[in-house]
Amino acid sequence: MDVLDAEFVAGATALGQLPAPTFAEIAFAGRSNVGKSSLINNLVRRKKLVRTSSAPGCTRAINIFRVRLRTNDEEAHLDLVDLPGYGYAQRSKAERRSWGPLIEGFLSERPGLRGAVVILDIRRGVQDDDLQLLEFLESVRVKPIVVVTKIDKLPASKRKPAIAALRRELDRPVIAYSSVSGDGRDALWRRLLSVSSIERPDVGAQP
Repeated sequence: MDVLDAEFVAGATALGQLPAPTFAEIAFAGRSNVGKSSLINNLVRRKKLVRTSSAPGCTRAINIFRVRLRTNDEEAHLDLVDLPGYGYAQRSKAERRSWGPLIEGFLSERPGLRGAVVILDIRRGVQDDDLQLLEFLESVRVKPIVVVTKIDKLPASKRKPAIAALRRELDRPVIAYSSVSGDGRDALWRRLLSVSSIERPDVGAQP
């Protein structure tokens, strides 16, 4: 699987501002500062497609990025949707309250959505917000894909035990990812293509 192109399509702070889905969509969600932007950039092998920042809570809108792929000697398209990070206390209460309906509305109402990548920081473990998101995804029947980032921040001897502990706690598969080395990239792409049912160029996100 090769990424041929990746580009920004649209950004919005309200669901009604988003264009109708054209291709299958995968949402990316996680607490602020879990490395969501870095993961997406590494996934598509573009250094600056998604804005990264040292300040948590930078993403305040829903941003859609279109990826053109070559898989099985054919081309396909997939839209990656960067959702606002949640759980960052230093944003205003009103701003944080506005993100809840925006994220939940997209996850529950978007007809092109095929799955949601839930990103955890391996050093922080599972937080209450993460569990609530996983429960919400199950309730609206959106397939969650759990990814733990920043595995390179742990000593090699502690990585496997930490990942195994998360898998036991969540009782679901977990993909370990490093945006520095690219470890986990192939495994995540396989999961995304499977969830999106991408097998040929004309597979789109029809409601």
